[in-house]
Amino acid sequence: MQHIKWENGCLVLLDQTLLPSEERKILCRTYHDVAEAIVKMRIRGAPAIGVAAAYGIVLAAQGYDEGDSSGLVKTLDEAKDLLASTRPTAVNLFWALERMEQVWLSNQAQGREETVRLLAEEAIGIEQEDIAKNKEIGRYGSTLVPDRAAILTHCNAGALATAGYGTALGMIRYAHQEGKKIMVYADETRPVLQGARLTAWELTEEKIPVTLITDNTAGYLMQQGKIDLVIVGADRIAANGDVANKIGTYSLAILAYHHQIPFYVAAPLSTFDRKLSEGNSIPIEERNPDEVRMLNGVLLAPENVKVYNAAFDVTPAQYITAIITDEGLLKPPYQTAIADVFRKREGRQ
Repeated sequence: MQHIKWENGCLVLLDQTLLPSEERKILCRTYHDVAEAIVKMRIRGAPAIGVAAAYGIVLAAQGYDEGDSSGLVKTLDEAKDLLASTRPTAVNLFWALERMEQVWLSNQAQGREETVRLLAEEAIGIEQEDIAKNKEIGRYGSTLVPDRAAILTHCNAGALATAGYGTALGMIRYAHQEGKKIMVYADETRPVLQGARLTAWELTEEKIPVTLITDNTAGYLMQQGKIDLVIVGADRIAANGDVANKIGTYSLAILAYHHQIPFYVAAPLSTFDRKLSEGNSIPIEERNPDEVRMLNGVLLAPENVKVYNAAFDVTPAQYITAIITDEGLLKPPYQTAIADVFRKREGRQ
């Protein structure tokens, strides 16, 4: 599924706010266009917005035509700051922007055309690496998925949330491709309904059996013994294994823990923020109250009612059975496991 495409010097995105009723592409010609697409969730998902932001930096360099290298750096700094401000919780956004920054800072002596070429090369690399990493997550994660398993997932951590394969749904997709007869329960995921609009659509398109449920139904299904495991993605993971993900994830983790159901988190290493020792330090985005008050422009609540619309919550590491990464499975104690996997990766670089 190609919902991000770099084509003729422009970034083409599938507008996820219109799915599943309409598949419409939008064209981003400037980094401001990319920032707007991220803010308005036309593109969403931690890895996907990192990829989009990387291309936003390329667009910023393309749009600079004053010829002065110091002015180009200033423009790129401004673009980075704007793109970084769009979604505060997803660490992949900052990771991708920092990679792009290293490119332009290391090549300040180059002309604009060469800088654009190098930045585009890096952005394409980030996109391609994400797909490869997601497939590795799927390969490792599939070992945790039994045949005939009933899987619960929350929000959308599929191809639409990444460069094109998926983290949580990547595990599901890989298991399905191996011939396992799995079925999925997809939470609708209020208030923006990413589970209903996106996850259910992705799985239906790939003919993976899926049943859509309201968010309130998950605990009842667990009580009835109808859930074998829970798989979710992540927007940021602290050094101790605490995980920030779509609001409602913490509740599912507690329910799974009570019912002794494995609770798995799937994420590439770029989602880890080792600068944060624990999840309480993760910034939590609060979004527009109208996402809760309204649906498709129709008012569902009193127009002036006060709303608290946190986009994410934090699940403490103690409720997580394993974290599946592109470098393998991490299990408790996570502080040690996370430090070890990064030490091994850095040793190979």
